[in-house]
Amino acid sequence: MTHVSIIGTGTMGQAIAGLATKGGHTVELLGSSDHDRPVTGDVVVLAVLYPAVAQVLETRGAQLAGRVVVDVTNPLDFTTFDSLVTPADSSATATIAAALPQSRVVKAFNTNFAGTLTAGAVGGEPATVLIAGDDADAKALLAGIVATGGLRAVDAGNLTRARELEALGFLQITLAARDKISWTGGFAVVA
Repeated sequence: MTHVSIIGTGTMGQAIAGLATKGGHTVELLGSSDHDRPVTGDVVVLAVLYPAVAQVLETRGAQLAGRVVVDVTNPLDFTTFDSLVTPADSSATATIAAALPQSRVVKAFNTNFAGTLTAGAVGGEPATVLIAGDDADAKALLAGIVATGGLRAVDAGNLTRARELEALGFLQITLAARDKISWTGGFAVVA
């Protein structure tokens, strides 16, 4: 089994911890006040809001070398909820990958709400975690964690696909914020 470190103890961090634990993996949750606790997981999940990522990378960047780093963020403009703050030809994940050249960075979980990860379903369909990244082994490791937790994992392609995943996550958040879908709803992938 895999040891997973989750930086962020909010609803997404808790939901991903539950998923990994359900699959028999060990989990450590690290909150914002846990700066003295080192990251020990083979897989490290950044379950923080995008504006907090720079601080995480500054304080823990060296600890992330050699690890699979999972970016969960959606880089929303939190002042307006009207756009993404990353350039149209890039993504939050690309920025994180550039800052962590010795890590294997993947994008996942950003198109899922915590409630759907916990419930394991969206509208009667199995919840699916879309995974994008350039390292096939890193994606396979994360897909295994997702599958042992009872959800479907789909390889969404290389790291450049993170931009589309962020756009999909943004759309889903704006629909929920406008009460067009519930925070336990979302998009389902039917094979």
